[in-house]
Amino acid sequence: MSAPLEAADHFRATLLWTADAPLYVGRTVTLLLGGIETGAVVTRIKHVVDPEQGPRPASRLERSDTAEVDVSTDRRISYAPYDQSKDLGGFTLTDQLTGSVVGGGKIRYALRRSSNIRWQHFEVTQRLRSAAKRQTARCLWMTGLSGAGKSTLANLLEQRLHLEGRHSYVLDGDNVRHGLNKDLGFTEDDRIENIRRVAEVARLMVDAGLIVIVALISPFRADRAAARRMFAEGDFVEVFVDASIGTCEARDTKGLYAKARRGELPNFTGIGSPYEPPEVPEIRVDTNAGTAAECVAQILRHTGMIGTA
Repeated sequence: MSAPLEAADHFRATLLWTADAPLYVGRTVTLLLGGIETGAVVTRIKHVVDPEQGPRPASRLERSDTAEVDVSTDRRISYAPYDQSKDLGGFTLTDQLTGSVVGGGKIRYALRRSSNIRWQHFEVTQRLRSAAKRQTARCLWMTGLSGAGKSTLANLLEQRLHLEGRHSYVLDGDNVRHGLNKDLGFTEDDRIENIRRVAEVARLMVDAGLIVIVALISPFRADRAAARRMFAEGDFVEVFVDASIGTCEARDTKGLYAKARRGELPNFTGIGSPYEPPEVPEIRVDTNAGTAAECVAQILRHTGMIGTA
């Protein structure tokens, strides 16, 4: 007798992690199950299953770790618990950038939240909200090293947009840590969550018809790719604010590089933690040589935000 199918987008599962790089809560992967492919994130690591010591808490999964986890998918998928159907309850995880297999698991059951929450549709859409503002809503995601000039460019860009009657808002990396993300530090898992929250807010603002400028180091390609996937095609524009580590360190307006060199900021991007530059950003501005005004003009030319609705 075949197992009855259910549909959900949030599950409790047993997961085996097989990649060399650790799995952090909030890092997006691709889930494959029964011919279905969807984005997914581990939202919680309940515990690692240790065959010698029993269950133990963990904030990340290392290679060969088996754990009880909660998994959220981008859309509702049909499944059966693994103990009823291996084909409809067993899944594979792959890296969204490389496509390589990074883990596999067994669905145990759907979480109650999944069946109790539905997306509510409204008649006033993003298109209508944008039309009322006579502009095209989008997210300009500025990424680059600390000191590259992201906040400076965001400030000047918003001034130009405001003078032209455009409706915009800046989500600055430092500013959001004073409120929305004040509970987060600078470990890799906290940075993943920092980017996820900012991207969710930016997506809502774009849905409201606004031009949103995000100024965030966002050092990892996988997390920027996850942010992009939250938006409709064309609504996310990656702007690489390119400046060498030497240029940024020479500026060091906040004194952060000096602290990092003294070992006071162990996870500082570019010194104690890597920065992965975009490979194919929509826009690249070089702040090593170009002035802030020249870089803003380049962004405006590329996007056409001034001069067209």
